[in-house]
Amino acid sequence: MSSSGTKVLQHASGGGGARGTISEALYRTLGGVPIGFDAYDGSSAGPLDAEVRITVVRERALHYLVGSRNELGLARAFVAGDLEVKGDLHALLLLLTGDGIGEVPLADRLAALRDLGLHTLRPVEPPAEEVRLHGWRHSRRRDSTAVSHHYDVSNRFYRWVLGESMTYTCAVFPTEDSTLEQAQAAKYDLVARKLGLAPGMRLLDVGCGWGGMVIHAASTYGVQALGVTLSRQQAEFGQRRIAELGLGGLAEVRHLDYRDAPTQEYDAISSIGLTEHIGQRELPAYFGRLYARLRPGGRLLNHCITRPTTTQRIKAVGFIPRYVFPDGELMGVGAIASVMQNAGFELRHLEDLREHYALTLARWCANLDAHWDDALAEVGPNRARVWALYMAGSQVGFERNHIQLHQVLGVKPHVSGAADYPLRAAW
Repeated sequence: MSSSGTKVLQHASGGGGARGTISEALYRTLGGVPIGFDAYDGSSAGPLDAEVRITVVRERALHYLVGSRNELGLARAFVAGDLEVKGDLHALLLLLTGDGIGEVPLADRLAALRDLGLHTLRPVEPPAEEVRLHGWRHSRRRDSTAVSHHYDVSNRFYRWVLGESMTYTCAVFPTEDSTLEQAQAAKYDLVARKLGLAPGMRLLDVGCGWGGMVIHAASTYGVQALGVTLSRQQAEFGQRRIAELGLGGLAEVRHLDYRDAPTQEYDAISSIGLTEHIGQRELPAYFGRLYARLRPGGRLLNHCITRPTTTQRIKAVGFIPRYVFPDGELMGVGAIASVMQNAGFELRHLEDLREHYALTLARWCANLDAHWDDALAEVGPNRARVWALYMAGSQVGFERNHIQLHQVLGVKPHVSGAADYPLRAAW
C-alpha cells in the first residue's frame, strides 16, 4: 500500500491541463490498474466489473492524498473514512504494490492538486488515531507510551482478532490448512525445542504479550517461567489466565520493563516480537542485558520482523510509525545477528518464517472481518480501519518479500568454549 500513494502523486503530476472528473484523474494516475473509482462529484471510472472499487467520499481525501508524502496520505484518507474500499482490501493492496517508494516534490504535489480540480492546498488535521510521541526516543517513559498506544487497546478486541491463543506474533503452520490456534501452539513448541527446555529450567520471556509462551513452557515442559511486558492490560490478562490454569507455582507475568527483569541467571530467554520496538541504537545494550542474564550454556531465541537487506533506511514516518508501532524500527537480520555476536552470543541457527507470517495475517484479517461490527462498537471505526489496513498491508509485505520474519538462536558459551549444545539440532 505504501507504493500506491506515491504512484498516485507521481502520475498525477505529469502533463498539464485538467484531468476531467475526479474518478478519471485517479484512474489515469494508476496507469490502467483494474480498479474502479467513484467520487463525490458523481463520477465513475475504471472497469465496470472491477472486483475492487475505491470511493472518494469527500474533498478532504484529495487534500490528504496530495498534501502528505507517499503512503501516509492514502492511509489518512482511509482511516478518516474519506476514502472507502468496496471489495477485498488485501486484493486492492496487491494491485497497488510493485513500484519503489519515491519522494514527491511539493511542486509536483501542487500540480496534482490542480489536476484534480483544486486550486489551493488546504492544511488538514490528521485523524486523532495518528500519534506523535515526545521525549527521548526509546527512553523508558516514551517506550511505555508507545507500547500502551498499540497494546492497551482492548483485550476483547484482541481476542476477536487473534483468536483464543491471544498470540500477537507469527505462527508456524504445520500445513497451510492448520488452524490459527494449532499454528500458534506449534510456534511456541518450536521455540521451546530450540531453547532445549526441560523440567526445572528457568525461562525469561521478554515482551511476553498475554503470556502465551510462559504458559506453554510451564504447562508443557515444567519450566519455571517469568514473562515481562510494558502493557498493563497484557500483564493483568496473563496473570488471570495463569491462575485459571492452576500454573501459579510455575508461571508469572509482570508489568515490567525488560531492563528491570530480575538479574538471576536463566537457562533460556525467549524474545518473541520485542526487538522491533527496541531501536537500532539500543540494540547492543539490549542483547548485552540478555546475555548477562543467561547462565553459561544458556540459549536465547530472538524472533522478530526483519528487512530483506541491511542497507534499507529505517523509516521514522509513514503509516506504520504514525498509526501502528510508534518508534518501531525494522532491521536486516544480518545487522541483528552482528549485534548478537558482538554481545558474546555464538549463533547456532537462523530461520526465515516469512510465508508463515503471511498466513498468520490472513487468519487475523479474516477474524477482524468476521467481528467487524463488534470491532466498530468496541474501538470505533477509525481504529478498526487502522487495523484492517495495517494487517492487510503487512500480509502483502510478507508475500512480496518486502519484510521478513527471522528466528535467530544464540548460545552463551562457557569460558572453556563448551556450549551445552547437541551435535545435531533436536528439533
